[in-house]
Amino acid sequence: MGNTTSCCVSSSPKHRRSNHSRLEPYRPEPELSREDTGCNLQHISDRENLDDLPMEYNPSDHPRASTIFLSKSQTDVAVPSKRVREKRKSLYINHFTHISENKHYPGPVRRKYSSCSTIFLDDSTVSQPNLKYTIKCVALAIYYHIKNRDIDGRMLLDIFDEKLHPLSKSEVPADYDKHDPEQKQIYRFVRTLFSAAQLTAECAIVTLVYLERLLTYAEIDICPANWKRIVLGAILLASKVWDDQAVWNVDYCQILKDITVEDMNELERQFLELLQFNINVPSSVYAKYYFDLRSLAEANNLSFPLEPLSRDKAQKLEAISRLCDDKYKDLRKLAKKRSVSADNLTVVRWCPAIIS
Repeated sequence: MGNTTSCCVSSSPKHRRSNHSRLEPYRPEPELSREDTGCNLQHISDRENLDDLPMEYNPSDHPRASTIFLSKSQTDVAVPSKRVREKRKSLYINHFTHISENKHYPGPVRRKYSSCSTIFLDDSTVSQPNLKYTIKCVALAIYYHIKNRDIDGRMLLDIFDEKLHPLSKSEVPADYDKHDPEQKQIYRFVRTLFSAAQLTAECAIVTLVYLERLLTYAEIDICPANWKRIVLGAILLASKVWDDQAVWNVDYCQILKDITVEDMNELERQFLELLQFNINVPSSVYAKYYFDLRSLAEANNLSFPLEPLSRDKAQKLEAISRLCDDKYKDLRKLAKKRSVSADNLTVVRWCPAIIS
């Protein structure tokens, strides 16, 4: 180890002493730059503080910033007034295709409204989203990202280019970067990965968070040439972060037969570097994306299936409500005062949210 030709040599030491450091006083040498050491990784102290950036630049980190996909979906041309009226009523309309697929209902389409005797609810909540319709909403969000992208000559990273890294052995068309994919094509691609890997609906929401975080951090746009590999990298990362039993990279190679493990590893590594290894998704950001996806579905007449409130589900909601009421009972007692001044009169209202 004392040999000067040893391979164990420090690349960029901050404090280097000479061989006679015990006899001579300490003289620190000037620090070497990152270019001289060959280390291009950004130090954690050099990163920008995301909280200091404007909210519109980091919607995937700030809970009050507007999501990018919802802003892009609102840039389309105004639709006719009749269609607008139908969209406003879509929240209260039971999806007829859901009825016909499950019950083979032969009669005419009838709109379902809540009444005193029957309450219609959808089975999607922020804690347990509906898998099928969440994937549809995420595919619709990706579609608006591609359709209303900023065409300003932004760079196209090689790792996401499908021409350089094809997902199949079939020849990539020469005009592969010219035609925008349809929403159904995006939905089939995402649904295939989620079905084969048995991923959850929450993972789909986290996938969209990582996708928008990548577009913000790397300052790139998702386009016909790179959307598949960007979505694949976001799903790969979200499945490992969210699910307890994550899907390995080799498992995705069994789903996509013509892709190699080395390519998947490199895709994951560069995706993480572009995210600056920021894979944290706060609960407030997750909830924001969930409700924005519901708003996107309502605006595009993609209503969640409504079903009558059954006795079992009503008892479950009542039990959850009673549990929340007992949990905050002590807090309400502390909040109440025997007498208060008229100048400092405050009314404390408790409305516990019910999440099934």
